[in-house]
Amino acid sequence: MIYDISPVLSSSLAVWPGDTPLSREVLCDLKQGASVTLSTLRCTVHTGAHADAPNHYGIDAGSIDERPLELYLGPAQVVHVSVDRNTRVGLAAVPEKIDAPRVLLATGTYSDPNCFTEDFAGLEPALVDALHDRGVRLVGIDTPSVDLFASKDLPAHQRFLANDMAILEGLVLTDVPEGVYELIALPLRLAGFDASPVRAVLRTLPA
Repeated sequence: MIYDISPVLSSSLAVWPGDTPLSREVLCDLKQGASVTLSTLRCTVHTGAHADAPNHYGIDAGSIDERPLELYLGPAQVVHVSVDRNTRVGLAAVPEKIDAPRVLLATGTYSDPNCFTEDFAGLEPALVDALHDRGVRLVGIDTPSVDLFASKDLPAHQRFLANDMAILEGLVLTDVPEGVYELIALPLRLAGFDASPVRAVLRTLPA
């Protein structure tokens, strides 16, 4: 079974305030007599489900085309956490036993990708360190950021940078039961870019 954990990308999708919203310009249209339909896409690279690159939050850090693909492909554990809005997920909210090198956290604090709200949950920096110590290489979350909306120093992002861990943001995990799956969420090979949209899916593992 496959779970699609990416929101639909359309002009209705909400983006971070100030970011470039998604738009489509149709250059040629079969319905207008053209030989093909041809479109131009314009949007922030932090659109929908996306992978952050280290140069998004670290000076002279690596860009998304330099990230190892194996970070975004392989076993991932989905964990539903209980957390208040506008607070950070702490270590106590996560099971002691982690069974995969990738962890996807369902907070339930950003329920509608088409409506931007500022009170979503983030991650405690200490949680990032603790997951790294348990062998986790990637953390995903169902919010626009691993830090809180008002955060300027981005402490969770900085712990990802220090530990050389990967980040997925903007996932849709509401209907995915807890458990271990195969994650497939490959970023585009965008030279020098600070992120890439991904088509993130989870595939159930053989029993």
